[in-house]
Amino acid sequence: MSATEHIVIVGGGTAGWLAALILGDAKSRPAGAPAPRITVIESSKFGTIGVGEGTTAVFRQMLQHFEINEEAFLAATGATIKYGIRHKDWRRLGHHYDGPIDDVEAVAGRGLDLYAVGAGKPVSDAHLFAHLMNRHRAPYAEVGGHRVAAGPFHHAYHFDQALAGKFLKTQAKHTALIDDQVTSVVRNPLSGNIIALQLESGATIEGDFFLDCTGFRRALIGEMGAEWLGYGETLPVNRAMPFWIDLEPGEEIDPFTLAWAQKSGWMWRIPTLGRYGCGYVYSDTHVSPEAAQAEIEAALGRKIEPRNDIKINAGRLRDAWINNCVAVGLASSFLEPLEATSIHGTIVQLLWLAQLRRSGNGRTQYNAAVAAQVDDFRDFVRMHYVSERDDSAFWRDVAASHPRIIRDRLDLWQTKLPERRDFAPVPGNLPHVQEQLYIPVLDGLGLLNPRDAKSQLAQDPKRRAALRKTHEDLIRDYKRAAGKCLPHRAWLQSLSQEKAA
Repeated sequence: MSATEHIVIVGGGTAGWLAALILGDAKSRPAGAPAPRITVIESSKFGTIGVGEGTTAVFRQMLQHFEINEEAFLAATGATIKYGIRHKDWRRLGHHYDGPIDDVEAVAGRGLDLYAVGAGKPVSDAHLFAHLMNRHRAPYAEVGGHRVAAGPFHHAYHFDQALAGKFLKTQAKHTALIDDQVTSVVRNPLSGNIIALQLESGATIEGDFFLDCTGFRRALIGEMGAEWLGYGETLPVNRAMPFWIDLEPGEEIDPFTLAWAQKSGWMWRIPTLGRYGCGYVYSDTHVSPEAAQAEIEAALGRKIEPRNDIKINAGRLRDAWINNCVAVGLASSFLEPLEATSIHGTIVQLLWLAQLRRSGNGRTQYNAAVAAQVDDFRDFVRMHYVSERDDSAFWRDVAASHPRIIRDRLDLWQTKLPERRDFAPVPGNLPHVQEQLYIPVLDGLGLLNPRDAKSQLAQDPKRRAALRKTHEDLIRDYKRAAGKCLPHRAWLQSLSQEKAA
């Protein structure tokens, strides 16, 4: 390795520019460690579908870490606020439930979910974000000429990933950019490490450490002999048909992702400032692409113009880090976009990578952490399909094929609510899918046991009374706070107007 390490990132987009920011971050380096030289090779010949992407709250935490102004980001990308996911028709037709992403028990203490389940109330009632979702409000109120946050929780965003990538590029101040594409990978015949990349222009780029952010092309990691582990036996959908729907003049913008279950899969709807990025994720074992388009048009009551029809090969690499090459983003794993796992997973993986690259056993630890993370994403996504629906062959086949881990967890959670000890520890204690995300989904699907919760509460009447009061106080306070917040679309438009001025 040279005195100044050269990190070469192939592929830009959201994953590539996040990698440039995080690996170049001075705050993550040991004191006195020299800054690496970072080069991104991004070809302008490769475009993106740009039909919308949702994040988790970790993206906002990342913006704050890099001191990136939130309002500038929203104005530049046409992004919108996301408080959670509204799941429509998943449990049964005509039913919906919300999965807000704020963690109420982190602020108000444990037991609120137990009280809600035992009292037969939706657990989302005591979430600030559920009330902001229902009122279509921004996360801020105007008080005395100042914008005041509605609460202490981090929200998330929806955006066009192409615009988000362009914005992140402007923040990577000390990164060199080469507009070109890789034609071949040069490896050391003894160590197997990548030593250089040959580019279409004829240039050769040498480096010490390489990141593959080329998406499904896997231009680098594929040359390293990476093995793909498919999730086809666990996840029931295998195609995605993305499309756009324009916002109507004056139409309020949903501050949530809509996940709408259909006869052969589900539809996503992700709002940006100008349009909804949508798509039908479906099983081609149960419906043809032509019939899928007809099905979604019937559900929407309008014609759509599909942007593409993508084959989903859900799964992950057995090892995302091989020799001196790491696959990040879609080059590393791919799942249906049900719980915004893609960008969340990328950020967490890059944080792990920044921590572990200088560890003697870093590669082994990293590969184990990423494998466990994505496997957990897979299982969380599959849990959404435990449904009462039997109105189509798709739902009947899904009901007959739930994996052992899903059945075992449901059996366990009939005796108690999910809790942190039910999940394996996460390296660095970074955000992950654990009880705070499982409980609203299980509650919405009717999979928790109110009798058990009520029995537990009956053993301690004083605690039950205290939880009831806290629950009632939170609902009252959160309804009041949501009512004072600014309308979502008007607030977003004001940011764009301020930028233009």
